Amino acid sequence: MPAAQRRANANAMKKKAPDNDDLRLYYDLDYSKMKPNRFAGEKKVYKQTFIVLDEDVSKVFQSSEDVNVVLRSAIRAMRTAAAKPRIQKRRAS
Repeated sequence: MPAAQRRANANAMKKKAPDNDDLRLYYDLDYSKMKPNRFAGEKKVYKQTFIVLDEDVSKVFQSSEDVNVVLRSAIRAMRTAAAKPRIQKRRAS
């Protein structure tokens, strides 16, 4: 292999350094002009409310899931009780 061809092959494999580095040390961005990314998925935000339980109640439940199960069953019971029509018995006169 001739010397000129060897030099050409050696130069072809070397990484070239960037000629011009356009990066600045600081970019002043105006965040008020930002727009949401229309391609990003929507974040689901769930409302969380924290309630402090009394000590005797907290001893009964081991986790927040246990508390939620009992509260949901109480809510269902209240809804079914409210949905049932109340029949008043007539008194005999």
